[in-house]
Amino acid sequence: MKTKPALELSDIKRIAAAAEAEALQNNWAVTIAVVDDGGHLLWLQRLDGAAALSAHIAPAKAHTAALGRRESKAYEDMINGGRSSFLSVPAIGGMLEGGVPIMKDGVCLGAVGVSGVKSTEDAQIARAGIAAL
Repeated sequence: MKTKPALELSDIKRIAAAAEAEALQNNWAVTIAVVDDGGHLLWLQRLDGAAALSAHIAPAKAHTAALGRRESKAYEDMINGGRSSFLSVPAIGGMLEGGVPIMKDGVCLGAVGVSGVKSTEDAQIARAGIAAL
């Protein structure tokens, strides 16, 4: 039987705090979501001024990144590149840039999804959160 690492609450809080700091430093009103490796929501934080819709989009981006074990931008690029049939893939819906997997030794521990500003900025915030680990 194999043993795999898992996120603990202290890890999630550290990720969320670093992501929040990145967003606030840039004056970006966003929602930050952290999920486990199965895409289950562990943390949701909607900063003041963030659009209500971002509270749905951020977890979807994180879910997609965790299940796919790659940045959600990869799916957006596939679709924009003409593979529109990918829109029919079951169980994932956040196929927009801003979802970043949390990887350790080749194992996906979960993901961070951010929504509320430009997609590149959403991803920047997610990466800043993960970098705090």
